[in-house]
Amino acid sequence: MEIIQSMDFAVLDFIRENFRCAFLDTVMPAVTSLGNGGKFWVLLTVVLLIIPKTRTVGKVSAVSLLICFLVTNVTIKPLAARVRPYDINTAVELIVKAPSDFSFPSGHTSIAFAGASSIFFCNKKAGIPFLVLAAVIGLSRLYLYVHFPTDVIAGAVIGTAAGYAGYRIIAGRSSKRIS
Repeated sequence: MEIIQSMDFAVLDFIRENFRCAFLDTVMPAVTSLGNGGKFWVLLTVVLLIIPKTRTVGKVSAVSLLICFLVTNVTIKPLAARVRPYDINTAVELIVKAPSDFSFPSGHTSIAFAGASSIFFCNKKAGIPFLVLAAVIGLSRLYLYVHFPTDVIAGAVIGTAAGYAGYRIIAGRSSKRIS
C-alpha cells in the first residue's frame, strides 16, 4: 500500500507543480461542482425521464445512479475509510472547501461515470460528450488535491460498472440500442 500511496502522491504533486495556474484554479472548482451531491447527474436524469423519447435512458440512468450511490457512498467509502491527500500533506492549501467524507473511491467520479456511461450504453454518440465530462470531473478531483489517482480510477470503474448494470437491468435484455 505504501508504494501505491507514494505513486499517488507523485501524480498529485506532478499535476500541482506543472498545471497549476489561475485559469484552472477558476475552471476546476466549477467543473468539480457538477459532481457535488450528484446534482447535475440527478437533474439530467430527471430531464431524461420527463421527455418521452428519452424516458428509457432516464430509467437506466436512475438505476445506475442508485447502484453507484449504494456501492460507493454507503458501502465502500465507510469500509475503506481512506483519508484524503490534503489530510496527509498538510502543506497543500485547498482552493475548494475540504470534503468531510472519506477519499476512496471518488464519489464525484463514480457518479459522473455512472450517469455518463448509462447514456453511452444506450446511445454511443450521445454518450461520448458525457464521458468526456465525467473524465474532466475526475481530473478536477486530482487537480484540486482532494482525491488520490487510485480513488478516481476506482470511481471511474465503479461508475462505469453501475452504468452497465443499470443498462442491463432496464434496457439490456435486447441487443437493440435505445435513443
